[in-house]
Amino acid sequence: MGNTDTTSPRSLPTPKCRPAARLAAFGLTTLARALTGVRSLWTGCAPEPRQRVYFANHTSHTDFLLLWASLPPALRAVTRPVAGADYWLASPLRRFIIHDVFNGVLVERKAHATPQSQPLPGPQDESATGPSPIPRTCSTALQPLHDALEQGHSLIIFPEGTRNLGDELLPFKSGIYHLAREWPQVEFVPVWLENLHRVMPKGHVIPLPLLCTVNFGAPVPLQTCDAMDTKTLYLQRCRDALQALKPVRD
Repeated sequence: MGNTDTTSPRSLPTPKCRPAARLAAFGLTTLARALTGVRSLWTGCAPEPRQRVYFANHTSHTDFLLLWASLPPALRAVTRPVAGADYWLASPLRRFIIHDVFNGVLVERKAHATPQSQPLPGPQDESATGPSPIPRTCSTALQPLHDALEQGHSLIIFPEGTRNLGDELLPFKSGIYHLAREWPQVEFVPVWLENLHRVMPKGHVIPLPLLCTVNFGAPVPLQTCDAMDTKTLYLQRCRDALQALKPVRD
């Protein structure tokens, strides 16, 4: 799956965007910075042209926008947010934002229990006379992410899988482990988003102007030589690394 050649974002061609998409990207990043006064803290790594999977806590639908806007322009151009297809394909405006503005990677979040269930869109679909549709598995669900990494892009993911307003992170989904196992040359960087859920509380349409922080931590490698570094252990190490970036309040 993952090759051993490391592709840096600097060597990749910048995706071509329509003028409307470029204008929308500029407007959204400018608005995000103006509303949040966002500070980017690179406490565990530097903003270098390395292929990375940035994994962050998830408190709102605008999380990936703030993280994306916090990257330098050269990294932003080759970093793609991973998002749920059911939400982002629900309207023409959302489709324009996720496809044209952010070049997002869409995944199907609803499992298909049996081969008779509705197949995944795209290459898995077959004509009526072709092979029977297959159920979605972990590998097929992650295929769009593997494709993006194969192209040399970086990703933004939220391993909790759903928005969380609690003080403690939810258990991580296993997808980040499978990606780390297949792509050992890619850095998996924890990113803590602070205060964003207060800027855009759940159920609110108008954002509130508050200061936010985006803290980039140290990469969490999968210790392939350590027999004890199983899926459960790696997920816990990633979760602990992300939780450690959360500011300590008095």
